[in-house]
Amino acid sequence: MKKPYIICHMMTSVDGRIDCAMTSKLSGVSDYYTTLAQINVPTTVSGRVTAELEMAEPGKYAVSNTEIYGQEGFSKKADCAGYEVIVDTKGTLIWPDAADMEKPYLLLCF
Repeated sequence: MKKPYIICHMMTSVDGRIDCAMTSKLSGVSDYYTTLAQINVPTTVSGRVTAELEMAEPGKYAVSNTEIYGQEGFSKKADCAGYEVIVDTKGTLIWPDAADMEKPYLLLCF
């Protein structure tokens, strides 16, 4: 099996704060997005804060059934060349219908 090729292309603050609005104020921010477009990666990974600001619908998901599932769950609704992998550890974000997305969301909730 061929190993995946991973590129870590990130933008972060020196003090470690997660404030996506601040990135627009950084010098070189246009270079970041130009480079991201040029490397043309099939799959990207985003954390909850970035996904909440850029991809999710407004609001928080509220659980109506609190019964513990008791096993791992997996549901695959689409085959494609790449995905938007989103780490939403608490499963609180609300997502739009992804039926026609070029890169569907792959949500990691645990």
